[in-house]
Amino acid sequence: MSRTPIPTWCIAVVLVRLGQRFLLVHERKHGQLWYLPAGRVERGETFAEAARREALEETGVPVELEGILRIEHSPSRYESRFRVIFLARPADGTPPKSQPDEHSLEARWVTLKELRALPLRGPDAESYCADVLAGAQVFPLSLLGAEGGPLLVSGR
Repeated sequence: MSRTPIPTWCIAVVLVRLGQRFLLVHERKHGQLWYLPAGRVERGETFAEAARREALEETGVPVELEGILRIEHSPSRYESRFRVIFLARPADGTPPKSQPDEHSLEARWVTLKELRALPLRGPDAESYCADVLAGAQVFPLSLLGAEGGPLLVSGR
């Protein structure tokens, strides 16, 4: 007996850190609120590729991924959401975008205090930033591998 597949949304979220500041996006969608760079993984794209692409599209800043902060799976009766939250740093000194385009209205480096004063899409952006400043564990990028790839082996 075959089962109906469950639609699953795969989303990459990027927490870009530079010292005590974080890169936030003033979104064009979602009520024009502020959030971390994020978006859907496109067909044929890895989560890491999506994370780098979304950060660049939404902020104008190229990033280097440093690790994984969290992997979330949120199933519901009719669909499922699978998110990977990456920690990244800017790849160079490119300033955040200041002119609106089809991806976002602007991007900005903010401290945790400044972030708390912005109208945010959800509470998770603030909690992720606070947790990183408090020393949250960062998992290696190799935690998220291709199906059938080698496992991580301690000491090798």
